[in-house]
Amino acid sequence: MRQWWLLAAALVLPLLGLGLLLARPQLDVPWEHHPSHFWLVLGTALVSVALAFLTNEAANRRADARLVLISLAFLAAAGFLGLHALATPGVLLPEPNAGFVIATPVGLMVASVLAAASVSPVAGPRAGFVLRHRMALRHALVGLMLAWAAISVLRLPPLNGPLPPEEANGPVAILALGAVALYGAAAWRYARVYARRASRVALAIVAALVLLAEAMVAVALSRNWHLSWWEWHVLMTTAFALIALGVRSEYGRTHSLAATFGAIYQEATLARINRWHARAVADLVAAQARDESTDDVLADLRRDGASADEVQLLANAAQEIRRVDELFRPYLPQQLAGRLRRDPELARLGGVERPVTVLFADLAGFTTFSETRPPAEVLGMLNAYWAAVVPIIDRAGGSIEHFAGDGILVMFNTVTEQPDHALRAARCALAIVRETGPLAADHAGWPRFRVGLNTGAALVGNVGAAGRRSFAAIGDTTNLASRLLAAGEPGQVVAGAATREALAANSEAAGISATSLGVSRVKGKRDPIEIWRLDAG
Repeated sequence: MRQWWLLAAALVLPLLGLGLLLARPQLDVPWEHHPSHFWLVLGTALVSVALAFLTNEAANRRADARLVLISLAFLAAAGFLGLHALATPGVLLPEPNAGFVIATPVGLMVASVLAAASVSPVAGPRAGFVLRHRMALRHALVGLMLAWAAISVLRLPPLNGPLPPEEANGPVAILALGAVALYGAAAWRYARVYARRASRVALAIVAALVLLAEAMVAVALSRNWHLSWWEWHVLMTTAFALIALGVRSEYGRTHSLAATFGAIYQEATLARINRWHARAVADLVAAQARDESTDDVLADLRRDGASADEVQLLANAAQEIRRVDELFRPYLPQQLAGRLRRDPELARLGGVERPVTVLFADLAGFTTFSETRPPAEVLGMLNAYWAAVVPIIDRAGGSIEHFAGDGILVMFNTVTEQPDHALRAARCALAIVRETGPLAADHAGWPRFRVGLNTGAALVGNVGAAGRRSFAAIGDTTNLASRLLAAGEPGQVVAGAATREALAANSEAAGISATSLGVSRVKGKRDPIEIWRLDAG
């Protein structure tokens, strides 16, 4: 808040000074120095025109209507100020004529209209016209200034001859009233932009617009070649200097011309830039994942207008994303990780009911084994088993929900559509028992796997909270699979009746035999259930 009060006080001082000079004419002393006037005004105008063109290039690069219009506003003010410099007696003409004398108020008025337009719907919801014709608008403005200069130099009507003060005062005063209102409205809107997105460029624009409004007042009220007349020259020079300093400061921080003006972009422009950055990073990550060179992607970014620092930032972001992905991907099911990349909506909490097959596997006798062995040996045994089991599950298309010490929970037909989920799960279970058998045989005393399967409906989705969640299959189908597991012996695969029926209905399951182990009561079920042992035929 203090910063705003200091800025307001600084911006009010010129008006107080102008009022003092007008109220005390004896203080408004004359000073007519043609070289100082010419070089001060022309130098300021040329630097400001160059800055306006750079701003316009950034606006074209990002296709932002607000930046297009505000850059044209400063181009108009600076360009017509340059025309005023040519009114200096003895430069192009022995005496100034109307064209050069009124160039400044005309330029300030045109600039005020463009500044106000930059914060109007013309630069927002109705920005299409400005964006489609942005080059034509710039060419039209430059053409107007060149035509004004040519008519003035050639002394063609209506800009020929000297302009009597009484003819200028009325129109200039009317222009001043309109311009001050437009500058004030634009400054207020840019102040709100600064409040939302603190930026030196946005603050500089606020101050510059206020100073241009004050300059317009001084133009209307001052006396030629007096201090009050010099004041509006200084005000315009200060306005352009503030813009230059703000741009220089932001560019030093961002090292990107387009990013320098990021704080005043329209929301739609920022969203478009974010989408462009996201696509660029995704393309870089994809190229890295394929072990391909990213040179082509980076070259495309440069052609699209990205600065060297912006390209490097995107490349670094892609590398960091890949590093994080490599660190955390092993903690997620591969299918789930792939789906989340393609469809982030899958991460929302909640779920849908669908048929699944659940596989539980654990090591029979693990508790006894772990009680009699050092922890390091137990961990080594588990990692050796999981190194063999996980690739089997991946090949079968299963989704590992979690590891629980010596146990593992795997789901089928959850992340992706798998009509043959029962067959996939059965083949996976038999492969686990078969391919880990030799590992157990080579290490005396190691426990062996047993597997339980069950097929049925489950609620599939994300459970947990915003900060921590799990992709799971919730319901009786999952609970029964864990109960069936306890009925199996080491090296056995047992399944419920629903899994056996699904296999019997699938012609491709002919190589899998099912043997009834009888009816048994299991925890959590009121009625006894039939248990089947599965074997490879």
